[in-house]
Amino acid sequence: MTILVTGARGNVARALVGRLLEDGHEVRAAGRDPGRTRLPGGVEVVAADLARPENWDAALDGVTKAFLYAGTAGLGGFLARAGGLAQVVLLSALGADPASADAITRAHGEAEQAVRDSGIPWTFLRPGGFAANRLLWADSVRAGVVRDPFPDSHAALIHEADIAAVAVCALTSSGHLGAVHTLTGPESLTVRDQASVLGRVTGRPVVVEPQDLDDYRRELTAAFEARGLGRVGSAEVIEARIRRLAALVGRPQATTETVLAVTGRPARSFAEWAGDHAGDFA
Repeated sequence: MTILVTGARGNVARALVGRLLEDGHEVRAAGRDPGRTRLPGGVEVVAADLARPENWDAALDGVTKAFLYAGTAGLGGFLARAGGLAQVVLLSALGADPASADAITRAHGEAEQAVRDSGIPWTFLRPGGFAANRLLWADSVRAGVVRDPFPDSHAALIHEADIAAVAVCALTSSGHLGAVHTLTGPESLTVRDQASVLGRVTGRPVVVEPQDLDDYRRELTAAFEARGLGRVGSAEVIEARIRRLAALVGRPQATTETVLAVTGRPARSFAEWAGDHAGDFA
């Protein structure tokens, strides 16, 4: 049984590939730029892009199950070629809903609906905020100052290894077809709390300064472009993100016990994530 893992450059995909290999599964990884992946030796990496559906024929050859990121552009082309799969595990997002007024949850809900409509057996993973997104703070942490427009906004950030662990269970054990797994970290921390944790791990105090919203918008736009997402639709997504962060100021985010229920191991704390990534902030 060969398992296809898409988005090979992503933090979750890398963690998932590593876990599947450790457990003795055959893995093929797919990404837009195979030469830029950082995967264990011996993993077959193929070039494939949702924007070019014809590339997926080779990537899917001999594959029985797939792990897929919830991009909507080109998703239909992939699903049309993946009709013989026994399962798709889709990495979606907390609150996914195709009817949502929020651009982020709507896009993920539309991706889920496309998978449902394809007739392929599915499992949806709906994580909240990714702890790995704090890697964008690396330069700021090294400088000792993090700038953020909502220092007191909460998030129950989840370790990518926990998302990968749930994905492994969904792909390799029974009882997950048609399941929706809502995933969070074990605790809700403010931006200030997160910066403080990173300061303790790196041994350098980190303070948080309020950031002008227009500066924040410019930073997010640049991040979109750096990831090859361009400006199309990015403004709506950025505004949705701002509204979400503002709504969580002073309001702890609800957490779930799904990681424990699925894997038998409690979700890792943000402090554990920071320790695992201390070298990225050195």
